[in-house]
Amino acid sequence: MQLMARNIIAQLSGVPVWTEVTAELTELADQSGCVEHYRWLSYLLLFILDLAVCLVACVGLAKRSRCLLALMLCCGLLAVILSWASLAADTAAAVGTSDFCTAPDTFILNITEGRLSKEVTRYYLYCNQSVSSPFQQVLTVFQRSLTTMQIQVAGLLQFAVPVFPTAEKDLLSIQLLLNSSESSLHQLTALLDCRGLHKDYLDALTGICYDGIEGLLYLGLFSLLAALAFSTMIRAGLLAWKHFTTRDRYYDDIDDDDPFNPQARRIAAYIPPRGPLHSFCSYSSSLDSQTSLQPPAQTVSNAPVSEYMNQAVLFGGNPRYENTPLIGRGSPPPTYSPSMRATYLSVADEPLRHYRNEFPA
Repeated sequence: MQLMARNIIAQLSGVPVWTEVTAELTELADQSGCVEHYRWLSYLLLFILDLAVCLVACVGLAKRSRCLLALMLCCGLLAVILSWASLAADTAAAVGTSDFCTAPDTFILNITEGRLSKEVTRYYLYCNQSVSSPFQQVLTVFQRSLTTMQIQVAGLLQFAVPVFPTAEKDLLSIQLLLNSSESSLHQLTALLDCRGLHKDYLDALTGICYDGIEGLLYLGLFSLLAALAFSTMIRAGLLAWKHFTTRDRYYDDIDDDDPFNPQARRIAAYIPPRGPLHSFCSYSSSLDSQTSLQPPAQTVSNAPVSEYMNQAVLFGGNPRYENTPLIGRGSPPPTYSPSMRATYLSVADEPLRHYRNEFPA
């Protein structure tokens, strides 16, 4: 029984101890989880940045704000750089993973060389009927030795106890130890079986080579579309900036007093109203003060004035009377009150009558 116990110990010492490999795999799993956590967080922040840039762009274009537009351009440029960097990282990861998935068994055989025997590695990688278990001989010797010792202990209990009653206690403890050893043998056989580890290996390959590469492709597509979208947005922002600059320059060339200038209307909303301006000619002035107007240098015809008054009556219902003659300002012909119009025409026709009296036809 002592020889058989020593033989079992010698056989079990040949079973490889994978303490270092287990520690490396655990560390690799922890590192993969940490990388995935930061990858998820970085893409979440990038998505939030994209939404914020789009919101700033919409508000800036709606309000025609240069500050918001400049902020959008800066953040959009940052988003474009991050999107291209993300696309590069996703492409590199997808290419590396594709190379691994082309021949994963060869890769694992190469990295485990020198730590595990090729027979053990192949047994767990392939796990088919053509590959025999490298632990079969060890387990068979263990099982046979245990069976032989159990038979011997059972014979001693049957024949030696009546002769040596004091040996019964030791023999029962040995039999209990052999039974626990047999239970441990069954557990060891189940742990060394390739089916459980091979199933985990196939699940890992499916997750990496199918779901992992598909996820990387979707992330790369998202990064590419985001980079193109923000490049287009930056281009549109530059055109909008140029349009705002040209529009402001055009308004700078317009007179500030022009009532048709939109900037003047916006400024007028913040300027308190002035007191009434006194015109140099009004209805209530006497005929002498009205006739004191100097005649214009050019002859003014009655047709545009009458036509403008007719149009004013047609579109507005009532003509808009103005008490200030707009002479020489290049503005549209105004509509005067009837008394003002008669006075203005009489003053304008006086040089003509004087000319006709001095030089009759």
